Amino acid sequence: MYVEIVFPLPFRKAFTYLVPKELESQAKIGVRAVVPFGKRTLTGFIINKPQSVSLKEKIKLITDIIDELPIVDKDRFKFYEWLADYYLCSFGEALKLAVPYGSEVESKRKIISDQQACLQLFTKEKNKTSTRAVILKTLAQKQEMSFSRLQKSVRKKNIYSILRTLQEQGLVTILDTLQSAKVKPKTVNYVKLNKPVSEVYSIFPEVERRSPKQVKVLLELISAKGKGLPVAELLHKTSSSKSSLDSLSIKGIVKLYEQEIDRKYVEVFKEEKLELILSEKQSEVTKEVSVEIANENFKTFLLHGVTGSGKTQVYIELTKKVLEKKKTALILVPEISLTPQITSRFFNVFGDEVTVLHSRMSPGERYDSWRRIFKRKSSVVIGARSALFAPLKNLGLIVVDEEHDASYKQSDMTPKYNARDSAIILASVVNCPVLLGSATPSVESMYNANTGKFKLLRLPERIDNAKLPVITLVDINKERKKQRMENIFSKTLLDKAEERLKRNEGVIILQNRRGFSTQLYCTDCSEVEVCDNCSVPMVFHINQNNIQCHYCGSVKDVPATCTHCGSIRIKYFGAGTERVEDELEFYFPKARLSRIDSDSITKKSSLSRLLLSFGNGEIDILVGTQMVSKGLDFSRVTLVGVISAETTLWLPDFRADERTFQLLTQVAGRAGRSKAPGEVIIQTQNEKHFALQMVLNNNYNGFYEREIADREKMGFPPFTRIALIEAKDQNNQRAKGAIADFYNELKKYNKWLKISPPSPAIIARLKNQYRYQILIKSPRETDAGGKILRKAIIDSFTEFNKKSRHKDVRLIYDVDPQSVI
Repeated sequence: MYVEIVFPLPFRKAFTYLVPKELESQAKIGVRAVVPFGKRTLTGFIINKPQSVSLKEKIKLITDIIDELPIVDKDRFKFYEWLADYYLCSFGEALKLAVPYGSEVESKRKIISDQQACLQLFTKEKNKTSTRAVILKTLAQKQEMSFSRLQKSVRKKNIYSILRTLQEQGLVTILDTLQSAKVKPKTVNYVKLNKPVSEVYSIFPEVERRSPKQVKVLLELISAKGKGLPVAELLHKTSSSKSSLDSLSIKGIVKLYEQEIDRKYVEVFKEEKLELILSEKQSEVTKEVSVEIANENFKTFLLHGVTGSGKTQVYIELTKKVLEKKKTALILVPEISLTPQITSRFFNVFGDEVTVLHSRMSPGERYDSWRRIFKRKSSVVIGARSALFAPLKNLGLIVVDEEHDASYKQSDMTPKYNARDSAIILASVVNCPVLLGSATPSVESMYNANTGKFKLLRLPERIDNAKLPVITLVDINKERKKQRMENIFSKTLLDKAEERLKRNEGVIILQNRRGFSTQLYCTDCSEVEVCDNCSVPMVFHINQNNIQCHYCGSVKDVPATCTHCGSIRIKYFGAGTERVEDELEFYFPKARLSRIDSDSITKKSSLSRLLLSFGNGEIDILVGTQMVSKGLDFSRVTLVGVISAETTLWLPDFRADERTFQLLTQVAGRAGRSKAPGEVIIQTQNEKHFALQMVLNNNYNGFYEREIADREKMGFPPFTRIALIEAKDQNNQRAKGAIADFYNELKKYNKWLKISPPSPAIIARLKNQYRYQILIKSPRETDAGGKILRKAIIDSFTEFNKKSRHKDVRLIYDVDPQSVI
């Protein structure tokens, strides 16, 4: 038996292996196999069983099969093939998304060096910058190093021949170690009675005479009525030792065994279960989508519902319909910050049918959640973008909540997929409806609805007769002239906040920047303190008393003098959430404040605890970044303040206006979600900007009409499909050379595509790597599915690899990027 296997590596071909007789029954399409690959051992997916193969070279044997049942079925194979094709990655890289992190088996190469001998040889090298010299210098500094770490240190992939020579000279030893899976099922020691209760009672006198503590243990096990108890729990409760149990086990009175336990993620945030009656509009929306659920039809719905219109309740009602049909539902949310409230509401209705998947869970919890879904113990999955790849069988509905959100786009790893767009393709493959919900739909989604590609549904009013908040734009330049500014706050905002605190109502303050001060500026030489690895300013964090780069994570002590000229005249500019919190504590010393940003919620469940306290009235003012703008539903919030509307507006990105409109509309929607009226104060330096005027008037349609006209004029999505090509390297000239060589190959497609000349990225250096970019636009009229665009990139890359002397420079291609920064 032969099988074809793909690996999570950038190879676009499958590799053929021979299956040993003893593994033939397990070698099914869709399972993972452990195989030798070159000098390594890797885990890959079996994707085919060819009837015959051409035996030009010796075919290697499979080492092991990991899975009992196929992880990916035929339908999902189609989906992952589309994902690989559209986002320009290998099939193996796409399939890697289907399995939980840490469940692969692979070999790691370790290098152990004779440090003294390496140093002596390095001093004799004439060219101290040669690859061999750099390797010797690196190995002289560290005795033990992984192969991949050494490759990164010397910035070269092909170091095999040099290492072989060093090994022959006895300077290094290269070890191949097999690393088993990082996550496995968790087992716990259990104990239970091994004899009938009557027989156990009969031996009590003898046991009590020899060891009274054993009687306590036996009484606990009798009261368990035949069930097993965890050993650690039992010993703690009875103050006994393990030897007592071992003694009872040897006599055959009790039985010790291992039992697998489920590491279940428990959401700390809880809400009371409310019996809600759907409004007329909610019922209409539910009815329309239910028809497609009943008929098992693929159809994309866009639900445009204002903030507080009850979209979550619509999702719950539709999920009920899905479960009635014995099908499953997938609910995607963009941020971890949205999961506590929505999860609590779904748990209230569906109980243990719900499983959560997101990155704040431990690897073990994620692995057990994945296995629970795979074993069909859960019918409802809620999670961020990676939950799209949960092994749900028999899908009946996919919901994408806050579909406009940029965090649905994976931007750090390959493939750079968009979970919203991929969810629509998955729904088309498995034949189920998909519902995209938002108060501020993306321009692309609304365009698709207006052109008939999506079915538009509306919830134009808030539930329970709640009114949309009154929004006020406060021009801080005018306020400053009138001397109505208190540091970063206008007196208008402070007065309104004081009113709310007197009435014991909740206040949310948004400032979409972390830290205390966003720049350190020298008034003598006019230089700003910039990160050593990135071309961005360092941010001052008052709590840790240091300056940090929010891109590479670099941390330095706060400089006492300017690092450029030595002057002591340093000024701190810009305001982050820490400064907002600090100043509010000064103006409202009796108020209880909390901050929500990625610095303050690093501990597990800390976000849930904060939200719970805020909902219970234990926190008066909640300060935060865009995390506070999404999905939070607290009836006690009656005032929302925005410190600076410009944080996203001034970004040099074609989506800047859209992002600003969405962020401000969403955060405004946190206010006045019940009978108490809400108010929103937005501080700005540019009150006449059209996006802010549209926020002021709650006018989504007006914003959309202006934005879609601008996009058409400038040739941006949805009228074109765009791709961003990026070359990055620690050497500026190599990065520049690589992007120039790629551009020369890409130019051949000028007839069909609009290709911008190479230019430095807006953030020209990031994580110690220089960045150069090419933006490609492909008109949808001539290239509806993006085939020409993808062919141009792949063919150009093939030619680039053949011809360019910079082919080892890292090239990244991002189809449908959410940002061009």
